[in-house]
Parts: sequence; C-alpha cells; structure tokens
Amino acid sequence: MHRWLALLLCAGALSGCSALPDSAGGRDATPARQVASAAPQISNDPQARQCLADLGMAQARFEPLPDRYLGDGCSNLNTVRLSAVYSDTAQISLANIGPVTCPVADTFAAWARFGVDRAARQMLGSGLRSIETFGSYSCRNVAGSERRSGHAIAAAIDISGFVLEDGRRISVLGAWSGGSAAEREFLRAVHDSACKRFDTVLGPDYNTAHHDHLHLEGVIGARGFCR
Repeated sequence: MHRWLALLLCAGALSGCSALPDSAGGRDATPARQVASAAPQISNDPQARQCLADLGMAQARFEPLPDRYLGDGCSNLNTVRLSAVYSDTAQISLANIGPVTCPVADTFAAWARFGVDRAARQMLGSGLRSIETFGSYSCRNVAGSERRSGHAIAAAIDISGFVLEDGRRISVLGAWSGGSAAEREFLRAVHDSACKRFDTVLGPDYNTAHHDHLHLEGVIGARGFCR
C-alpha cells in the first residue's frame, strides 16, 4: 500500500515526476517488460487520486484495482481491495471484502475506527480485532426487484460480525436479538453510526433479507436511507 501512496503523492506534488511501483513483500521482481501491464493504472481524476491518498493517510492496507466494465450494469470503477484498517491504537483486519469503491472504503475506514472500535471499547470493554463481512462486489439486483444493487458497482459492503481483541465474536445474526444487553446496544450503536456516514444502511429490523448482516452502501449525500 505504501508504494501506491508514494506514487500518488509524487504525482500530485510534482507534475514532472514519473515512477512505477516495485515488487512488494520481497517477492521476485516483475520483469521490466511486464511492469506496465501488471501495475493497475492510477486514475488521472484528481478526486480519485485524493481519495487513495486519504485512504493511505488513514493507515489502511489496500491495493488499487484497475477499472473494469463488466456488462449488464455492473462495474468496478475507482476500486480498491481493502485488507485492513486502523483504530486509534492497532490494526483491524477485514475478512472477505472484494473490490469496493475508494470513497466507500475511505468512509468504512473512518466508521471502523470511530464508530465501531471506540463503541466496542466503551460498551464491551475490549477493542476490535477484526470485522467479518459477506463481501462487497456482486453483479446482482436488489432482492425482489429488477433494480441493480449497490453491490453491482462495488459501492456496498455487508457486515456479518465483529471479533474483539479479547476473543469474543459479536455476530449480527446471533446478537442483534439474542445477544447480551451490552452486545445488542453495541450493534445498534454501530448501525446508527453507519447511518451518519453511508447513504444507505439496512439491518435486521428492515427485512428478513438482512436478518444476518448490516448493509452499508455509498457515502452520505443529499438523502439517506437508514433502517
């Protein structure tokens, strides 16, 4: 991730600067003739570059992905593969997240730090170790409709549970209605916090299709839908 942040900052600060990322994690270097095709292209759009830089400054671990038009109203544009975010004190690992748009990833990183980890420390007495998900991108419709889901453009993440530093696992399925009073309060607090950051937030109280996860979609704009 740091090599991409360095490339972005270089591109933004020096109009004549040119660089390509080297190989990561000590793996064998990619042959020079393959570098151009192997490296994802960084968007020339200033807002897209700024978003990647902001995500890097938040100490998130991520990989920028190439733009892809996948047909049938499905696409991956300005997306990243997010593997970890950072709390006030430690790294929070993420499970099962695929491509997600950079603005959603950036908002998700802030929500995980300020809306989830701090709530866990206050309400449950332990910080957050990891966030479990059912994924992000999926070329499909909203359940029961002919309208494309936010998942179809990699603008949504489904959260299935949280693992605390002390080893406790708080699942949406098990704890939304059946957990302890503190666990139920925690899940509703993180749901309400998400509603302040994302355009659409759907949970178990919305319908049976969301009985086991929190659906977080888009970045808050002119209107929001929170259920």
